[in-house]
Amino acid sequence: MKVSSRSFTLGLVTAWYSSNIGVLLLNKYLLSNYGFRYPIFLTLCHMLACSLFSYIAINWFKLAPLQTLRSRLQFLKISALSLIFCLSVVAGNVSLRYLPVSFTQAVGATTPFFTAVFACFMTSKRESWVTYLTLVPVVTGVIIATGGEPSFHLFGFIMCVGATAARALKSVLQGILLSSEAEKLNSMNLLMYMAPVAVIFLLVAALVMEEDVIGITIALARDDVKILWYLIFNSALAYFVNLTNFLVTKHTSALTLQVLGNAKGAVAVVISILIFRNPVSVVGMLGYILTVIGVVLYSEAKKRSR
Repeated sequence: MKVSSRSFTLGLVTAWYSSNIGVLLLNKYLLSNYGFRYPIFLTLCHMLACSLFSYIAINWFKLAPLQTLRSRLQFLKISALSLIFCLSVVAGNVSLRYLPVSFTQAVGATTPFFTAVFACFMTSKRESWVTYLTLVPVVTGVIIATGGEPSFHLFGFIMCVGATAARALKSVLQGILLSSEAEKLNSMNLLMYMAPVAVIFLLVAALVMEEDVIGITIALARDDVKILWYLIFNSALAYFVNLTNFLVTKHTSALTLQVLGNAKGAVAVVISILIFRNPVSVVGMLGYILTVIGVVLYSEAKKRSR
């Protein structure tokens, strides 16, 4: 039983790694290499898949217990989180058009810094001085990586920082808005309610900001049907990231997920460099390594302060 349980957990972790890195690399390929320059529409496809599959997973396959919304206020809170979630995903996808995956991962590793800042100002929550001290190498590493990045693009960098900050803001706001036991939702149910709201936001944004994107996509599919399969597979993979994230947490722990997440960034960097052959500098890699070390130290400091 122990061997079977370990094999199952290992399989889940492998699936989580594969889906996380896979959707990241496929997003990069579509938006940069393939030339599908519609990040809002791509995110819309992701949210459509998440809406459909999360409903099926919870209501048909019972992968998580169904949690119902209790009030209009709770729905409005989830809608606000959904809007921030949309902004973070779209900004992240936009940044992939201009920056290599390796650099976006370095910037994304600064999420703890933004989380600590937002938590401090929005909840008056104070961490120990040691915890704040560990954020110094996190930020310093990104500054070094930015200076040593051969493919640096200012707009892409701004979008990447914005996506990272928005992810941190959503995390802090979620703790504030859904703080009562009656309103707390597990990640699967939260996704089921957020995704359809996100679809509405993204559909309006795509129609306004990416003119005739549906017609262009249909025209592309007539010339190369593979684009449809790329979008379908990419969207399904985006949902699978959330599903495996939930299952890995359920069968291990949130702390294990955090540790695995730190390692995942490094694996994604190596694989992306091997696939896309983007130029990297020694200074840039040293900056990224310093950031990862800072994140690990931050995780340890947070764990000891509890």
